[in-house]
Amino acid sequence: MDKRTLGTGLEVSAIGFGCMGLNHGYGHRLSENEAAAVLRRAVDVGVTFFDTAQVYGPLTNEVLVGKALAPVRDQVAIATKFGFDLDGTRESGLNSEPAYIKQTVDASLQRLGVERIDLLYQHRVDPAVPIEDVAGAVKELIEAGKVAHFGLSEAGASTIRRAHAVQRVAALQSEYSLWWREPEAEILPTLEELGIGLVPFSPLGKGLLTGTVDGSSSFAEGDVRATLPRYGEQSRAGGEQLVDLVTDIARSKDATPAQVALAWLLAQQPWIVPIPGTTKIHRLEENTAAAAVSLTDDELAQLAELSAQIDTTGPRYPEKMQSWIDR
Repeated sequence: MDKRTLGTGLEVSAIGFGCMGLNHGYGHRLSENEAAAVLRRAVDVGVTFFDTAQVYGPLTNEVLVGKALAPVRDQVAIATKFGFDLDGTRESGLNSEPAYIKQTVDASLQRLGVERIDLLYQHRVDPAVPIEDVAGAVKELIEAGKVAHFGLSEAGASTIRRAHAVQRVAALQSEYSLWWREPEAEILPTLEELGIGLVPFSPLGKGLLTGTVDGSSSFAEGDVRATLPRYGEQSRAGGEQLVDLVTDIARSKDATPAQVALAWLLAQQPWIVPIPGTTKIHRLEENTAAAAVSLTDDELAQLAELSAQIDTTGPRYPEKMQSWIDR
């Protein structure tokens, strides 16, 4: 698979792998052996970039990822995230105090079984802690050799600039897809100006852009989509025209809707690296093959025009989760 460079020189595969869903967020948990099989197959097909977080599981996703990738550690880049209050003592649910960052990062290193984290994100911006203090703490971790690159997640343009002034930011992780294009207004121009990469999570619209989820679909117990306002029946139905177009283009290219949706993202900028996740090896192989799908200028324009008509005025998350998004 082709490689792309995120910000401060982190070279990774053009498509990464989001590990959250292996045992968190979708109501289905793979066994350690099942998850390892998926992750090792990802390496076999060229994926070198794997994304986890302390809060996934919680804590167990890092263990699962670390064990599975241990035999190929020198071939891959592992990203993880800090910033949630794992002790349950803060009403906000967030904690990015410098001492807490360092404490939890040391624990992440142990769970992952690595000496250095390739990319360390602040999972959500903590309004109680100046971002300069957060960036300073990560800078010290980089100087200590425990972290290679610094990232932010769901951070606004002003926060990105302030953090970057203290410690160069390699990547921003944010939702971005044909189903959610808000980052194009302020975030993408800021990243381009500062030389920061973008790592889109939910690049397939949490399944909607694959054509396997429609207005009549229901979600299992424990599936995060059942709690998200944009995945209510009416909202999902509003994207049917877009999914139809994605499906038509896919059919004309002997591709799949998921591959077209990922190819659209890859075509937006050379510093964008989406991280689709799956629990199924055949879906993994489908997603990674998207790196070879090419869309014409006309197809890109059609997709952009239709996706721009989707109503994105409502919240993406329930109230508390929505409050964690930095503006």
